[in-house]
Amino acid sequence: MSAPISRNSPSPGSPSDEVTQFDGADALLRAWGRGLTPDPWLTVSEWSDRHRWLSSRASAEPGRYRTERTPYMRAIMNALSPGDPTQRVVFMKAAQVGATEAGNNWIGFVIHHAPGPMLAVQPTVELAKRNSRQRIDPLIEESPALKERVRPARARDSGNTQLSKDFPGGVLVMTGANSAVGLRSMPARYVFLDEVDAYPASADEEGDPVGLAEARSLTFAHRRKVFLVSTPTIRGVSRIEREYEASDQRRFFVPCPHCGAMQWLRFERLHWEKGKPETAAYHCDACEEPIEEHHKPAMLAAGEWRATAEPRDARTVGFHLSALYSPPGWKSWADIARDKETAAGSDEAERVFRNTVLGETWIETGDAPDWQRIAERREDWPAGSVPAGGLFLTAGADVQKDRIEVDIWAWGRGLESWLIDHVVIEGGPARPESWEALTDLLGRSWRHAGGAELGLARLAIDTGYETAAVYGWARSVGFGQAAPVKGLEGFNRASPVSGPTFVDATAGGKRLRRGARLWTVATSTFKAETYRFLRLARPTAEELEAGAAFPPGTVHLPGWADTEWIRQLTAEQLVTVRNRRGFAKLEWQKLRERNEALDCRVYARAAAWIAGADRWPEATWADLEAQLGVPSGMESAAGMIGRPDAGTQGKRRSDWLGRREGWF
Repeated sequence: MSAPISRNSPSPGSPSDEVTQFDGADALLRAWGRGLTPDPWLTVSEWSDRHRWLSSRASAEPGRYRTERTPYMRAIMNALSPGDPTQRVVFMKAAQVGATEAGNNWIGFVIHHAPGPMLAVQPTVELAKRNSRQRIDPLIEESPALKERVRPARARDSGNTQLSKDFPGGVLVMTGANSAVGLRSMPARYVFLDEVDAYPASADEEGDPVGLAEARSLTFAHRRKVFLVSTPTIRGVSRIEREYEASDQRRFFVPCPHCGAMQWLRFERLHWEKGKPETAAYHCDACEEPIEEHHKPAMLAAGEWRATAEPRDARTVGFHLSALYSPPGWKSWADIARDKETAAGSDEAERVFRNTVLGETWIETGDAPDWQRIAERREDWPAGSVPAGGLFLTAGADVQKDRIEVDIWAWGRGLESWLIDHVVIEGGPARPESWEALTDLLGRSWRHAGGAELGLARLAIDTGYETAAVYGWARSVGFGQAAPVKGLEGFNRASPVSGPTFVDATAGGKRLRRGARLWTVATSTFKAETYRFLRLARPTAEELEAGAAFPPGTVHLPGWADTEWIRQLTAEQLVTVRNRRGFAKLEWQKLRERNEALDCRVYARAAAWIAGADRWPEATWADLEAQLGVPSGMESAAGMIGRPDAGTQGKRRSDWLGRREGWF
């Protein structure tokens, strides 16, 4: 006879039955039952459709998030879900494809559905703070499921600060790739690395920021998730391209609405009538039929990601997407055609188009320009004078063992430039007389074609040799006009100059903590720019007579610039080298021993960047022209050199420039 089976439930009429006999007991039991029910097993995309709300503060399309709006993001988000075995997700993409919101969806999913420590990295700490205000705070405030898990910042001991958000079971820490302390702050199961191609080469000189951040996740082994996202930059130095090429290189294949052939969209298949970008249509790889913009929603909905390569690491998947896939209402094919036509003829605009529209790297031309051809382009204007198009002066100083070489450059609209003077101070940094001569140079002026006297707005001096002496001199003359700089290898298009940072200096044999201010310069960026400007095609003499202008960025050299100086200006070339892991990188190598002219050009260009020339609005340029009596909007000095009616203002210009807000 079997033993009675206990169901662990009270018999009718027992005392426990009386406990549930009160108003609201049924609701209490239902709530208790819901608490015991496991959360539904959601992917990141399913969570987003169910819980994510877009704020009008952070989105052009506020309201409930809909993955169907950008269906290509579904697989990317789902690869970030805990149920997917992928550990590293790489996304090389164009602008305006919805990547930022997908990353924010992942953050929301972690807070609500899969809590754990999470690290979100922006290129700089300042950008991390801005992203927190403009993206993360609205993400939490507008989604009820998140708002109830993150206490308001104003609440006492809320754990909700600008760069840290506590939630049950985890914490979101936000930092910048320029902060080694932030990257080493904690172990992290989840790591979100946004715009990795804008990261500095090293975080506080402690190593690659991507490597430092990823190291925080290694203790979580197979449970970790790392999401690397970026618009690419330059072939050979792009982090996101390197990671994508090591992955399975997935492309989004969509069907042709006419023949059904699956294909991934290539810019070469987009055709339009020249000068009429509104006629743009995509032509099918298989049937050659034109595909109109209105076909795009159905194509995207039926699309699928397909791997196109064998990955080096099976735990990494990679996705690439161009703006050709942007959904209707965002960036149309006509917009892309218009951007391409606008960029024609400008290397810089072409680079931006390739990076931000096609989501592809730019191939930097690193061959040194032909110095003989540059010598043939030398121009004649009065020695020691500034042509009319030059609106302010900067200098670059290179410190050598036995001398200090200085080049003075004039800058105009569109970064058109003129070499004004070349000064060699003999004796080197060990002699006080050398520094006295350099100080005297700061007080010199050069006559402008309009009659004004132009002084140096800023002198950038290299700190690579006799650093203490350079700091001491800069302290003595003031950091308002002298800018100590340190060159760093690698490209940085977002901010080729950073700083200033306070560094220790020595004065009178005593160490001064934070006694100097140092700027860091991505020298590769300015070297490549200089070579690109030197290659620009120029108008013929007849075209100049007819009113043609030199293109923006044109470099003008005077007749007194000798062949030795020109050879120094073209003394390096950009070559591709491979490291032990087989990854390619770009590196500048000397073609000849002396390259002081190129270095001085880079430092003078950095001084112009520090002065703000890359960020000035039209009003500032017009103001400079008005002060010098130059016709507003003038882009070439050819017709103004030596004209007596060009203006007769004799005010020394460096005084006015030095007082401009944001310069010093």
